[in-house]
Amino acid sequence: MIERHSTGSGVWCTITGTFTTLTGQAPMTYVTAWRMTVASRLLREGQQPLREIAHRGGYDSEFAFARAFKRTVGHAPGRYRAAVGHPDRALSVPSPTPVPTR
Repeated sequence: MIERHSTGSGVWCTITGTFTTLTGQAPMTYVTAWRMTVASRLLREGQQPLREIAHRGGYDSEFAFARAFKRTVGHAPGRYRAAVGHPDRALSVPSPTPVPTR
């Protein structure tokens, strides 16, 4: 049983390493960047409630989504939405890490 487990984790390490080599990002970093890219677009283009955007981004909780968005983008989702619609309220907003399309 232990051999199976270590073989399985060895395969996972190989897949993770290959993914990181090909994309330049660890798998979870890539997934988070993709989720924040989708969420940023939804916040800019629509008026969906935050809970719907969180769900579409793969989050079960709007609170978990809001924390991840603020950590990644640097601003709370509501503040981001308000600022992108009003150039006079410009925020210093870094773009989410680009997601390579390969």
